Amino acid sequence: MARALLGWRLISDVGLEDGDASLDARIMETEAYGSAEIHGGPNDPASHAFRGPTSRNRSMFGPAGCLYVYRSYGIHWCANVVVEPEGSAAAVLLRAAELSTGNPTVRRLMGQRRPKARCDTDWANGPGKLCAALAITGEHDGLDLFDPASPLRLVPPEPGSQPRGSAPAANVTPRIGISKAVDLPWRFTAA
Repeated sequence: MARALLGWRLISDVGLEDGDASLDARIMETEAYGSAEIHGGPNDPASHAFRGPTSRNRSMFGPAGCLYVYRSYGIHWCANVVVEPEGSAAAVLLRAAELSTGNPTVRRLMGQRRPKARCDTDWANGPGKLCAALAITGEHDGLDLFDPASPLRLVPPEPGSQPRGSAPAANVTPRIGISKAVDLPWRFTAA
């Protein structure tokens, strides 16, 4: 699922004013965090679900399509898409996205939300930056990303943007920013 989410779009209506167009972010980098039920081996020790459900990670144990949001190091919000049935606790961290520069709302909001960004590609080129750009916080934890009324929605790639039935072209590397199970090739970036 981490590879398959490349090219999908995360649409945000969070914090918009009347007349603002929704923010459209194309997912460019993901990272998988699994569980024993999925991979047939020991639990993923880098996963927040490794020791079971807690008040912090309860959304990770929710149904597929649910948003799991957590605070990283007490500083940045990070967003994940739950990708397996309820109770499995597998999720995909959204590491980076590309915002539509053709949307006039984007430039104004990025000036407010990402004032230190030096160029357009810096708006959402990290998990914390992505959440800041789209105004995702802990209050969005547990949202259904496929509910049309949700302020955050996950939308598949445009028809014809990738060959039918194929996974998007991706560079595959070990995960980064973790200290356990660092050798697993579960980080995907759009090629």
